[in-house]
Amino acid sequence: MVGIPNDMLATLSGSMKAAEKWVAKNVTQHITSNNVNIRYVAVGNEPFLETYNGSYLEITFPALRNIQAALVKAGHNNQVKVTVPQNADVYASSSGLPSDGDFRADIHEVMLTIVNFLSVSSAPFTVNIYPFISLYAEPNFPVEYAFFDGNASPINDGGTSYTNMFDANLDTLARALQRNGFSDLPIIVGEIGWPTDGNRNANIEYARRFNQGLMSHISGGRGTPMRPGPIDAYLFSLIDEDAKSIAPGNFERHWGIFTYDGLPKYPLNLGTTNSGALVRANGVQYLQKKWCVMNPSARLDDPSVAPSVDYACSSADCTSLGYGTSCGDLDSRGNISYAFNSYFQQNNQLDEACKFPNVSVIVKTDPTPTVGNCKFNIMIQPYNGSAERRFGYVQKPSGMISFLVLILLLVL
Repeated sequence: MVGIPNDMLATLSGSMKAAEKWVAKNVTQHITSNNVNIRYVAVGNEPFLETYNGSYLEITFPALRNIQAALVKAGHNNQVKVTVPQNADVYASSSGLPSDGDFRADIHEVMLTIVNFLSVSSAPFTVNIYPFISLYAEPNFPVEYAFFDGNASPINDGGTSYTNMFDANLDTLARALQRNGFSDLPIIVGEIGWPTDGNRNANIEYARRFNQGLMSHISGGRGTPMRPGPIDAYLFSLIDEDAKSIAPGNFERHWGIFTYDGLPKYPLNLGTTNSGALVRANGVQYLQKKWCVMNPSARLDDPSVAPSVDYACSSADCTSLGYGTSCGDLDSRGNISYAFNSYFQQNNQLDEACKFPNVSVIVKTDPTPTVGNCKFNIMIQPYNGSAERRFGYVQKPSGMISFLVLILLLVL
């Protein structure tokens, strides 16, 4: 699945030539030159999310239509299908039961236009479903209902019993499609997963429990009450994204099933190896074993501490600090040291990146606590030897390019 970012929708919606050029570069070239198995083009990503306030409401369908026309012209339309990954907030149920599902009133007309176009084009409806987000946003959300163990109190919908949110959510969409005359339109789950840090419910055990439950649920081929049979789903995500926006929450940088350096975070059987286990990345090269920490002789009330920490965290990643996180039990000095080291490592251990005025020092003894999951990382070597950061100009190193890689691969 090849994705088109939302900020490209305006251009593609207004220019057939731009759409043809995009398809030639991002689809045709890879299929003909490298035999890449491209199945879908994702036009935008959650463009009708309520928080976007309708920014992409008028341009998503025209962009979809132009990309489809470009695929037809290039001769790819039988192999490559268009779709628009939607957030689950594009539909809802007036009663809270799946059987009352329908599309949001404010976007009902445009959703039917898109759904009809997908149907005519033999293309699927793609939806991103995140039970974790529901748990994060609603303190009273029943925790067990997010998982697949069958421990939640069942919800009865006219004789149909639901014991997990995933089935209920997908069937709410299925009912919305059925209600509007598209009961046979295929559904793909474009994103689903569970983060491991940045929030008290974002932890390794919950992530393992959810993702393994999801895989078992899918591999069993049972589907949902309204959509029995196999489910196509993309697991979000392959690896953590240390520079992703944390506007929705600190957990956003921790969706990966692998750590930044390619180590499996927890046992997870995807059914792809004989051992039933994730395979770690081989040959990963790290920088030197040294860390930047708070100078033991520095005082906590030193006036340069607070601005130094603020600067480090604004330029690096401190989302593992705070209540309920992996490093939530660190003391004040530990928190400060973690912030300094994060900045130091993300700047490839440049000496200048550990010169916080009178309060930092480089050490060669690992400051990682002996108890718990908190870890003071060492950066991996840049992918390109010439790709170094310069102090004062923070740039994402080549080896940390953000991925949206799932069970199948979503390439931007």
